[in-house]
Amino acid sequence: MRLALRALALLGLVALGTPVSAQQSGQPGKFDYYVLSLSWSPSYCASEGNRAEPTQCRRGKPFAFVVHGLWPQYSEGWPQDCLYPAPRVPEATVKDMLDVMPSRRLVIHEWRKHGTCSGLDPDDYFDAVRGAFNKIVIPGQFRAVTRPITTSAPEVENAFRVANPGLAADMIAVSCEDRMVSEVRICMDRSLGFTACPAVDRRACRAGKITMPPMRGG
Repeated sequence: MRLALRALALLGLVALGTPVSAQQSGQPGKFDYYVLSLSWSPSYCASEGNRAEPTQCRRGKPFAFVVHGLWPQYSEGWPQDCLYPAPRVPEATVKDMLDVMPSRRLVIHEWRKHGTCSGLDPDDYFDAVRGAFNKIVIPGQFRAVTRPITTSAPEVENAFRVANPGLAADMIAVSCEDRMVSEVRICMDRSLGFTACPAVDRRACRAGKITMPPMRGG
């Protein structure tokens, strides 16, 4: 009995010490702000290899920063999978998004996991995704990368802040994986204006030098 109680106590301590990073479900429209996640497409292609989305990595035009998603967030954590089954995304809407989200599977996945938490229908949600993307100026040095770039998370962040007046240090975070730039995450309010997001900023890349692989040929 003592051993069982001790095991339960240890489990309780583990649970108390584990931060809540995500909610498994939520109520549509109940969130605090958005995160626009921009993925550096060449890093995705390099890390996924043969598993990568063909339309993004092995044919078509070369992609630079693309939209991973527009994610409703709480001040701590985030909702997901807020409607089940999720309403269907019209085929015309899927096709319309492929220039900035170059994967049919990604479009549908992002709607089911994150879009259903926005309180919007599919067309309005993807209008918001495009509206958020159109508000961001991609720094010139990241638009046509033909050779690997050695950089750092603060350098990438600063380039975005210079290109986007009003974007403060606590409104953007650069993430990395396998010492490559993976994503730039920009926090926006419901009107798609820039907003502070300490929880996102805390999860930023802490590596030293990181790389940006070159864009794939078209």
